[in-house]
Amino acid sequence: MKSRIPTNTSGNGGGETAGRNGELLIANDFLVARLGLGTMRLTGKGIWGEPADRNEAIRVVRRAAELGVNFFDTADSYGPYVSESIIAEALYPYPQGVVIATKGGFEAAGA
Repeated sequence: MKSRIPTNTSGNGGGETAGRNGELLIANDFLVARLGLGTMRLTGKGIWGEPADRNEAIRVVRRAAELGVNFFDTADSYGPYVSESIIAEALYPYPQGVVIATKGGFEAAGA
C-alpha cells in the first residue's frame, strides 16, 4: 500500500486530526486516513445488543468523522447488526470519501 502525509491537516480549528497520521491508498482506489475507527465496542455488553447509550455511540462516530476519520470497520456480528446501523444513523448521507469495511459470515452465539 502506498502511504503519504497530507499537506492539508485543517479541519478542527488547527488541532490534531486523523489525517495528520498519514493516509493509505487501498487497492489504488480508496485513500483513507491511517487512523480508522473499529466499531465493535459500540455495541452492548459482550459485543451483543444495543449499547447502553445509543446516542453516545452515534456521537462517537460523528466526532471521529469530524476529526478526519474516513475508514470505519464493522461486522454483521457486532450486535449483531448494531454497529452497522449506528454507523448508518450517524453518517448517512455518507460524506464523500468515507469507506465502511464490513465482514460477513461469522455468526455470534450471543451474550
